[in-house]
Amino acid sequence: MDFSSLQSYLEGSSLEVLTPTLQTEYFDQLRLGDFPRWRALLTQLPTIQPSAHNFDSTISIGQAKDADEATLQQLKSQLREFIPWRKGPFELFNIPIDTEWRCDWKWDRLKSQISPLAGRKVLDVGSGNGYYSLRMLQAGAERVIGVDPHIAYVVQFWLIKHFLKDIPADVLPLALEALPENSAYFDSAFSMGVLYHRRSPINHLLQLKNSLKPGGELILETLFVDGGKGYSLTPESRYARMTNIWFIPSIPTLESWLSRCGFVDIHVIDESTTSIDEQRKTNWMPFDSLEDALSKKNPNQTIEGLPAPKRVIMLAARSKQSL
Repeated sequence: MDFSSLQSYLEGSSLEVLTPTLQTEYFDQLRLGDFPRWRALLTQLPTIQPSAHNFDSTISIGQAKDADEATLQQLKSQLREFIPWRKGPFELFNIPIDTEWRCDWKWDRLKSQISPLAGRKVLDVGSGNGYYSLRMLQAGAERVIGVDPHIAYVVQFWLIKHFLKDIPADVLPLALEALPENSAYFDSAFSMGVLYHRRSPINHLLQLKNSLKPGGELILETLFVDGGKGYSLTPESRYARMTNIWFIPSIPTLESWLSRCGFVDIHVIDESTTSIDEQRKTNWMPFDSLEDALSKKNPNQTIEGLPAPKRVIMLAARSKQSL
């Protein structure tokens, strides 16, 4: 990946300290997962100039007419090397990638409720393959920086950007903690599907607040459970087959956490129950999904007997007096 554009953009800003992570030498040292193999696969991608692209519900890049049949068959085989594809949907040169999540449904729930993104610097935490980052660009963001420590999903974004080199969005294989403390850089910060994976949700919220300019907006999407202020579900071992779920708060508890972390103007914009139509097994994500995590006798419970996944989207702002 060529990060020279991002490096120039960050020059002189509070995020300039990230420059070492944008160098070839940094990536030469990475030994995460199958990164060496994925890196080799990225170098083998065909060079195709897309005749069009669209960052609508389905992220669409190019058309079938942009390459010959043999090249497209080669590309399809390469795309399958990057399975599982979780966020999407995508379509590359008329090759549909039916992802596990219908992320367009989630975006539809929030897009008209958040502050306009036009001209904003946006942080996308847990960005993965950058589906939401590209939707943010469509909404007018000046620049989107995604961070995600899971290299398997970051390389999917790099694959996509191979065909769209000049778009002002990047996804870096970093955790939120890699950002400098109290950078106060972003106008908007998204954390969607991350909070319940954090051992310390309070620290996560503080880091999000400190990444925002005074008055900047947090868009927080997370699992929640029914309950009063102070209640949070703490699974003993697994939740919906997942071992990396630490705290699932009630909405009043989440509001309290946000307030104590220094956020203001806190309010809920959406509540939903995750369905097996929104999160499901596909040919591009052929492993267990939500249906396998729910009780066969009672779909309102997980296989562990806990409440089935429900999700909330909340907005909050960093106080304009907060620095």
